[in-house]
Amino acid sequence: MAALCESFTLCGLGPSGGVGLGGGLLALEPGPDPDHVLLTDRGRTATLFKVSDHKPLGCWSVKHGQIITCPVVCNFETHEYIAVHNDKVLRIWKNKDINLDKVFKATLSADVYRIHSLPNGGPVVLFKGGGVRTLDVLLEAPQQKIENVISDEVIKWSEAFTEGQYPVLIFATEKDGDFFVYVQKLKMNSLHKYKLEQQELSKPLNFTAYIKNHIITLLCLYSNDSVYKVLIPLHQNTEEEEQILSKSLLLNLSVSGSVLKGTSFVVVDKDHIAVLGSLAASGEESKECLTIWNTKFQTLQTLKELPLGTSGQLWCYEEKFFFTHGKVLTVIMYKCETSSLAAAVGKLKDSQTPDVSPFVNWNTLGDEELVVSLQSQQSVALKSESGMTLRSKRNTAEVQPDTLSVGQLLLNLKDASTTVLEDELRQLMSKAQMPDFQATIGCVITALINRCKTNPNYYPRNFLLQIVQTRDLSYSLCPDLMAVALEKKDVHLLQICLQRFPDIPEEITYACLKVFLSISEAYLQRIDVNLESVICYIDIEFNDKEVKTEIVENGFNAELEQDIWDTEFTKETHLMADGEFCPVGPQKAALLNAVLHSAYSDTFLLPHLKNLPAQQAVLFLRYLYYLYVKCSEKINTTLPGIRSPTINQIMDWMCLLLDAHFTVMVMLPEAKKLLSSLHKFVRAQVRFYSELNKIEGSLRELQRLNHQKDCQTYSIEVLELI
Repeated sequence: MAALCESFTLCGLGPSGGVGLGGGLLALEPGPDPDHVLLTDRGRTATLFKVSDHKPLGCWSVKHGQIITCPVVCNFETHEYIAVHNDKVLRIWKNKDINLDKVFKATLSADVYRIHSLPNGGPVVLFKGGGVRTLDVLLEAPQQKIENVISDEVIKWSEAFTEGQYPVLIFATEKDGDFFVYVQKLKMNSLHKYKLEQQELSKPLNFTAYIKNHIITLLCLYSNDSVYKVLIPLHQNTEEEEQILSKSLLLNLSVSGSVLKGTSFVVVDKDHIAVLGSLAASGEESKECLTIWNTKFQTLQTLKELPLGTSGQLWCYEEKFFFTHGKVLTVIMYKCETSSLAAAVGKLKDSQTPDVSPFVNWNTLGDEELVVSLQSQQSVALKSESGMTLRSKRNTAEVQPDTLSVGQLLLNLKDASTTVLEDELRQLMSKAQMPDFQATIGCVITALINRCKTNPNYYPRNFLLQIVQTRDLSYSLCPDLMAVALEKKDVHLLQICLQRFPDIPEEITYACLKVFLSISEAYLQRIDVNLESVICYIDIEFNDKEVKTEIVENGFNAELEQDIWDTEFTKETHLMADGEFCPVGPQKAALLNAVLHSAYSDTFLLPHLKNLPAQQAVLFLRYLYYLYVKCSEKINTTLPGIRSPTINQIMDWMCLLLDAHFTVMVMLPEAKKLLSSLHKFVRAQVRFYSELNKIEGSLRELQRLNHQKDCQTYSIEVLELI
């Protein structure tokens, strides 16, 4: 059983994408961490992304006039990155490097087709002439002569494996309509050439392969809408120069009269493959889609339409599919279970198939459509004994509520009263063993949000808070939840969502920041906000409607009374820019801390941040400066408390805010003193650390001397620093 799960956008690909992918995507390779991927565009740029945060971690470009000609890869042994530009120029760098002109460079004697990086075997370089070298051997003499293995053949595809801790390379070539397969074993320096059996009126479009039990399984996607399998023994005793590889039909890409015109495919597991292509039925317009097929039972398991079109490229890493969709790079998670005939035809009783999609739009879905889509689940619930005939319509109507599917239950509750709706939904969520529980919770929140939209006076704040606080949810499961919370200015719910949702879009993060900065302190004092992130570095006293903030700094005590409204609070009470006083109240500080903790991409957040009003931007910068000063007071530069911002988060947001509003802040009179103080403070810190660097060697020597001496209970030593 295979299923496609939630999807999200990793980055943009157009000129406005901002990550150097305007020329299109050349390749996607695994990064140094399982959560990292390395993207190479069809131009000058390589970008490292953290998938779970949807955030670029690094971006490197060759200079104008140079073009990256094969995918950039990571050396998993040294955590270095390797690129080839202009076919022959090799570049190697680390994460800390910025300018590729200053990193290691080697000019090779032959054109490179591709570099394959193996987790245990190191990088392997395949040249366009068919020659193969490990990177270590190549770097010993970059200008060494590379043999030309293939004559007048063009390499179409290649892959590398590790067999017995030694690399094995396989690549396919084409010449005059004939296709050849080469297997290179670097340990024994042996090369075997094979000719692929010809298929009448069709040719290979794409290849993929895997190795198991010393046998390479080569899968070929042909233009006749079929996938063929070729077995290649790794240990060959024959000395024949060219053997004919026979193939067997693995899968026909057709179902119910529709044919899938595949462009690329990947192996998911031993019984499943994923194919990207266009599905067309006779007399109908073709639709691009991503599909998963069961090769064991020849069945289509799942399908997702892609109306914005794709580039025909598909990658698969860490149970995620990566492909272009329109002008973005999309990621879809998937799950595969043990293959069985019952699962292949959708009749597995214990399968985790959800009885209703978590992304159903309840406002547009007609009642009849929903009932029909749930008919199969409902008919199963109606059968209590095998061999019994179908019950009458009267008995059908008497089905117990606990046998109803999630979709049918929500449909029945569509017009129920508020009390009945919430009671039934609480009972539904109490069934912890329910299949696809996360999707069910998403459906519950969707039902509540739709009730809020149809009835403006209805807003189950406590119920929604309970769900978000007790369940592991994500923004993609309930995308309308934060939009409604923003409309209602429910800052507590927004705070919890920012703390718990890992995939909040930058547009929503900015909207939360704007609401938090604009809302009055007097209003915040009347509502419940989680203060655990600020209570350890801001002392709080409650006195009727007044909140006092006391900061103890270097033996100096200062009390500051907060005014009621934000405008007076900003102008009259907190004009100091020396970092002594917190420019916002504890409630607003806790909300801003939630924003600082949220994941974001600089590229996508910056355009929104430029729309932040100038006064709010200055207030936010004051608070960031205050946090920066507080962090610098600590030896470990860490604020106390739970979910307190880190020094890196503070610095990142400060730089981002200055990038977005620097011109405006230079012009604003109230911001000049703040910028001047910030400049002086940073300059003093740079000088301080520079002085520390000067005595670093002496301190290390002292540490070494102390380790060598075995001091008694009491001793006095005089050490001279020269």
